[in-house]
Amino acid sequence: MMVLWRIASSEVVDIISALEGLMRSSVLIGAIAAAMVASVLGSSATAQWLNYPTPGIPRLADGKPNLSAPAPRTPDGKPDLNGIWRGAGPLYRFNIAQDLQPADIQPWAEALFLQRVRDSRKDSPLARCLPVSVPFHNFFNLTRIVQTPALIVMLYESPNSPHRTVFTDGRDLPKDPNPSWLGYSVGRWEGDTLVVTTAGFNDRGWLDSAGHPQTESLRVTERLRRRDFGHMDFETTIDDPKAFTRPFTIKSERLLAADTDLLEDVCENERDGRHLSGDSGIRLSPELLKTYAGVYEVSPGRQAVVTATGDLLFVQGLNEPKLPLLVKSDTQFMSTATPNGFEFVKDAQGKVTHVIVHGDAGAQIAIRKNASAPTQRK
Repeated sequence: MMVLWRIASSEVVDIISALEGLMRSSVLIGAIAAAMVASVLGSSATAQWLNYPTPGIPRLADGKPNLSAPAPRTPDGKPDLNGIWRGAGPLYRFNIAQDLQPADIQPWAEALFLQRVRDSRKDSPLARCLPVSVPFHNFFNLTRIVQTPALIVMLYESPNSPHRTVFTDGRDLPKDPNPSWLGYSVGRWEGDTLVVTTAGFNDRGWLDSAGHPQTESLRVTERLRRRDFGHMDFETTIDDPKAFTRPFTIKSERLLAADTDLLEDVCENERDGRHLSGDSGIRLSPELLKTYAGVYEVSPGRQAVVTATGDLLFVQGLNEPKLPLLVKSDTQFMSTATPNGFEFVKDAQGKVTHVIVHGDAGAQIAIRKNASAPTQRK
């Protein structure tokens, strides 16, 4: 388990992930997360530093940043991407392949991904104080972009404060690079869109926190377009023919994090890894899991879709990415992405009628709406 001397609030979920192998109580995990956030934001000196007004930001009458103001430009006329930007969305940070079909993933990569989920991600780079992947950073962490005419630097709020250099001076990618965690990046402008191509990765990184692997054939293409002062259209294309059968693109948005700064995030190399647990070994029959498949609704418009494949049960919705659940008993399961627990309830005839979602906000009852939902994961 990693030990952070100074904890960034955006990294609390990562710490929870590292602790999941030790503690399965959602109440305890939630309390730990709350305490961590409080310890970071409770310091008056830190709060003053983080909330210092950033010069050059257009303001509304009440002093708040005007995120809808026109996008700025640099002296040479290029779109100005400078600033601190929020991650492009947490769900893809957990499962970058959640929109894909089974045939889109190479069988060995899917099997490894599922095994890593079963093992509670105990071997993840984060648990071992190692770098995480470019997609992981982009979908979850705060990122500072520093733009100059010849190069762009991206600084991430993540363990050991990694950075990337994107060369925009016209050079090509290296022909025979030494494989690295974050690869080698070059950029070019297509109108007002910055296109960044990155290659030269090693095969040790995880594309997401759940464990989709990358290989040395990985090529990542990012497209960044600042459409106004506070909103950036963001696309990522993943092309790794050894892990996936086709390239795929994820379209999302990044928001400007005005009047804040990155926090130092230091990771001590793994003294407690021996305490992390792995696969529990509990298996339920596919026939039983199929009886849980369906659509469950907490309230109109708030629902979760439960599907089953083999001896794994998956859930998507209610802030859950599409990931398998960890088995606790015949009726109780644990999220692999959040502190939520799921308890399936049957009537006197043995038919599943609802699921109780146990989380930090208490217990929520989701009524089963569709008993004949598909049993495929993706």
